[in-house]
Amino acid sequence: MPVASENLIAWGDCDSAGIVYYPKYFYFIDVAFQTLLRKAGLNHRILLEQYGVRVPIVDAGAKFFAPATFDDRLVVNADVAHWGTKSFRMQYKGAREGVPVFEGHEARVWAAIAGDGSITTAAIPQEFKAALSAAARG
Repeated sequence: MPVASENLIAWGDCDSAGIVYYPKYFYFIDVAFQTLLRKAGLNHRILLEQYGVRVPIVDAGAKFFAPATFDDRLVVNADVAHWGTKSFRMQYKGAREGVPVFEGHEARVWAAIAGDGSITTAAIPQEFKAALSAAARG
């Protein structure tokens, strides 16, 4: 089962109609990705210190199926949808009480940071792929 993050919808997450304002879903997606990294024993600081990389988003999107409102518990599942050589694609599914609310995706690249600050893509180490895949499987 994919890694899940749970979010209790706050009033500040909602628009004037009382439903979650759509950009907030990308925040919830990010929380789910951070949860997956932590489950794999990683975080962005470790990625930079251990591998010398960042994993920036180069594409993101979402489809919305039903609203979520104040005080709803939104569960977001994160899973690795595809591994490339230098990039990977994440898939997210959000639901409240079992009702699908949204599906989202991100494409991230393995971006090596050189000493002079320049950034180049590089091959993703098998060790990272294995750790993230294992965390996603639960």
